[in-house]
Amino acid sequence: MKRSQKEIVANELHECLKKSEISILADYKGVDVEGLNSLRRQLREANSRIQVVKNTLLRRAAEGTQTAELKDFFTGPNSITTTENDPVSPAKILIKFAEDNKKFELKAAVLDGKLLDPEQIKTLSKLPSKEVLLSQFLSVLNAVPTGLVTVLTGVQRNFLNVVTAIKEKKENE
Repeated sequence: MKRSQKEIVANELHECLKKSEISILADYKGVDVEGLNSLRRQLREANSRIQVVKNTLLRRAAEGTQTAELKDFFTGPNSITTTENDPVSPAKILIKFAEDNKKFELKAAVLDGKLLDPEQIKTLSKLPSKEVLLSQFLSVLNAVPTGLVTVLTGVQRNFLNVVTAIKEKKENE
């Protein structure tokens, strides 16, 4: 690859890493092409991207981004997975792929500038997706006004029951 091509690749990767919400570094050594293509398709469906990049290009592209935190792990064959959206989805896909393919090994990740080890990535993958969390949050927000309305109408209902009871007592007398 010519120097000009390397600069273009490094610049494109830098822009991708700058926009990325999470970057997950993995050792793909021993994974066949078919397996890697299958992983790419799964990640693409989750609006994520996996790239196999030389460490020198990765080091250069990571400068000035949160991915620079991973520079100590830029040894050996590396693939980097990025996403601009939900950080849980690619983590789930990569953890499942690593369980099915013992040669695929997660090294580390960076999320919001914080370095994550493989165990923390596994923990992240067990969280519900962003959509599920948002729907749970909205249901909690919806439950509060519903409960308030129930309590407020309960006071009126009880008052009406007392007035009705007094009326019936006076009618019986």
